[in-house]
Amino acid sequence: MKEIILNALRESLEVKDRFIKNNINLIQRGADMLSTCITSGHKILIFGNGGSAADAQHIAAEFVNRFQIERPPLAALALTTDTSIITSIGNDYHFDKIFSKQIRALGKKDDIAMGISTSGNSKNVIQAINAGRKIGMFTIGLTGRGGELTECADLVFSVKSDTTARIQEAHITLGHILCDLVERILFPEQFSG
Repeated sequence: MKEIILNALRESLEVKDRFIKNNINLIQRGADMLSTCITSGHKILIFGNGGSAADAQHIAAEFVNRFQIERPPLAALALTTDTSIITSIGNDYHFDKIFSKQIRALGKKDDIAMGISTSGNSKNVIQAINAGRKIGMFTIGLTGRGGELTECADLVFSVKSDTTARIQEAHITLGHILCDLVERILFPEQFSG
């Protein structure tokens, strides 16, 4: 058991270390894009399935409530939380449309659509990213090794791992780093001194 625990820790640290170091410039670009979106009066719409749905909610909460500092709420919304919307779209149309219909209803030009899919092939995430691009939203994809998401999102964060848990751990680490950077960009006075 101890060996299993230590192997999981080692794998997690290695995947996150490699992912963050290989994507530093992309992470800075993403933080700049998110900051510009918010300061221009736009919003971030975040979505994914299963554990990625929980990550979408987690990241949205960090933006809306707070991350490390006391500051005004930032406009972010997880499209994974309204069970009436999700189940009605799934029932009346198809599960593949649960996010794209919400993007079409809530998304505006220059908003950001952030789709999370560890496989990169979740049909509902792909359809939502494509719907966002048609509206003129900037799109960000968080994925594993690749998949269709790497072909359709404007900015792609790809975690080079075959283990879903390690990919998700890297995604939430990225989410925390992006929240931290956005706070530092938007509220630099709170970090000086």
